[in-house]
Formats: sequence, structure tokens, C-alpha cells
Amino acid sequence: KIEEIQKDDIFNFLKYLKKKGLKPQSIAHYLTSIKNYHKFLLQNEYLEKDIAASIERPKLIKKLPNVLTVEEVDKLLDIDTITPFDYRNKCMLELLYGTGLRISELLSLTINDIDTINCTIRCIGKGNKERIVPINDYVIKALNSYLEVRPLLLKNKTTKELFLNSRGNKLSREGFFKELKKILLKKGLNPNVSPHTLRHSFATHLLEYGADLRVIQEMLGHSDVSTTRIYTHITNQKVAQDYEKYHPRNEEE
Repeated sequence: KIEEIQKDDIFNFLKYLKKKGLKPQSIAHYLTSIKNYHKFLLQNEYLEKDIAASIERPKLIKKLPNVLTVEEVDKLLDIDTITPFDYRNKCMLELLYGTGLRISELLSLTINDIDTINCTIRCIGKGNKERIVPINDYVIKALNSYLEVRPLLLKNKTTKELFLNSRGNKLSREGFFKELKKILLKKGLNPNVSPHTLRHSFATHLLEYGADLRVIQEMLGHSDVSTTRIYTHITNQKVAQDYEKYHPRNEEE
């Protein structure tokens, strides 16, 4: 009976989940469901007291995202542009690394979102929020080169979608991932690199080269700067690694 549930019952259930080998994130999801259920019971007057309200959620250790080195990014972006698809792929990767866009934002771009004169692009992010992101000379060059050959992909169609597939339609996520995997394998890079890896690399490299955290937050479209702060942990980790590697007193005798 719901009125007979005690705090210890919840704690024992969480211990049981841990014994079963569930990950902390999964256990935290269970606890969230339990807390929301008891909140519902209280609000609808099935219970007079919410016994789950004071149970604190476990602090989860955020896994640091994988990032590429500057050298690995250079290798990835060094694409021989022969076919229209080569120009398209180079342009997409230059944009991802040069702006930190999410893959959904990249594939939703239209030709009207590009402003090579003012060196900016307009994108619609999470929560339908619009943001303007600056683009560098590499991105502008890749965009202009792609826009010259883009008509060859249109197949006599008319569309404002920026990135097209072989049928002249909007490129899908699956299509992009397929192309990325081929490029990674060809370059001898980790085939598990994702578009989000380039987003993480964009933010991390900016921070390493002295960019302000708030500026990076704005460009990534994070609503809260605490989300952006994870990149400070990555750069701090790199500082520690470089210290151990290069400080003369850390050399093995």
C-alpha cells in the first residue's frame, strides 16, 4: 500500500539496483521516477507527506567528451575536392569544426542562412532559439567552393536546403554519418569520431587558445554556462598531462 512505503524501502530498492550491477545514471533515473511518483501522490492528496522529497539524488560524474587534437582535425579536413560530394563533405566538416554546430543544426541550414559578406551564419538551435555564429576564412572558402558546384546536385529541382544528397534532396543524418565514416577510415582516424566530437573539439580548442567561456557558451547555444564549463575540465586535464610530459623535473632517470 502506498501509505506504508517508508524511506528505508526506497533506500533498500536503490541498494538492490546497485547489487544488480546497474550504472549510477540508471539508478538516478529510477530515483527520479520514484520522486516524481511521490510528488504526484502528494499533489493529488493520496498521501499527506512526500517521504521521497528529502532523498538526495546521487552526484553523477560527468564523462568528459572526446576531442580531437588540432593535428587530427587538420588531417580530417584535408579533403581532395574532385567531385561535388567532396566539396559538400569538406564544407560540412569545416562548418562543424569552425562553428561548433550540432549535426541537426548543420543539416537544417538553408542557403538563406549563409552570409559570407558579414562572415556569419544563422541557425536554429534547441528550443527553436535562433543564434548568429561567426565563420572564419576557411569556412567561407569551403562554402563558396561548394555553392559553385551545388547546382550539380540539384537534379533540376528547386530547394533552399544547403546540403543535398545524390538525389537532390536534403541530406539526412544517416547520409552524413555514412560519409563521415568513409572519410575517417580513409584518413586512418578513429572511426567512432562523431559530429559532436567536432563540436567538442571546437569548444576545447577555443578555450585552449584563450577564448572567453561566455563567448563559447553563446556560440554553442548553451542556455546555461555550467554546461559549457565541462570544457574547462578538459583543458585543465591537458595542462596536467603537458606538465607531466614536458616539465624537466618529471623526466625519468
